[in-house]
Amino acid sequence: MLVVDNVKKKFVKIDKNKKKTEFYADNGISFKAEDGMVLGILGPNGAGKTTLLRMVGGILEPTSGTINFDGKNYEKDEIEIKKNIAYLSGNTKIYNSISCYELLKMCGNIYGVDKNKIENKIKEISAKLKMDEFLHNRIGRLSTGQTQKVNIARCLIHDPQYYILDEATSGLDIISSQIILDFIKEEKARGKTILYSTHYMEEAENICDYVIMINKGIIVKSGTPDEIKRATNTTNLRDSFFSVLGGASNE
Repeated sequence: MLVVDNVKKKFVKIDKNKKKTEFYADNGISFKAEDGMVLGILGPNGAGKTTLLRMVGGILEPTSGTINFDGKNYEKDEIEIKKNIAYLSGNTKIYNSISCYELLKMCGNIYGVDKNKIENKIKEISAKLKMDEFLHNRIGRLSTGQTQKVNIARCLIHDPQYYILDEATSGLDIISSQIILDFIKEEKARGKTILYSTHYMEEAENICDYVIMINKGIIVKSGTPDEIKRATNTTNLRDSFFSVLGGASNE
């Protein structure tokens, strides 16, 4: 189980007159995500979603608050936690000059996958994602959908318990987006914990077990999609979103 408790992240902004102003990108965020759960994180641009996910992923350190994975924290168990996390964003870059196979083997080595098992693991993932025909092709020559499959494959190579997906379908066509959504459903069925940030309300409504809506660094609404719809007297999550936020944005 992932437990995020009263997490805050403070930044300092310097204006053109060199005046410093402190502000909180996230200000007291708390939630729990259990095994086999897809937790949606929704909010307008500038709400604090990416900052939150980067703290959960160990990329940024919180100013205050705690983040625990099955009772472990980054201060004492950073390497062990990161071995059990996969992070995928809409603009995740991967090496264009190497083949899919080479990337997967490299990622397996980085995560300490047993060298005697890497080959079988790559074959298994390649068959699952239907990558066999381009497994040995250079990544830079792949289509958008094929590249997205490679990105998913690198997330699967070490069989993590936690997936952090930040706008993973942003800008993708319907087929490429569906690859991501099918992947989420399959990993959920395997008992994995998935944090899913998206601007697409229909996606969130279809795949998320629980949703937190963030604006200006705080949670303004949380619950299952059905609970939120009932609380806002709406029939879909998109209308719920606008009802709660009123069109507000930090931009």
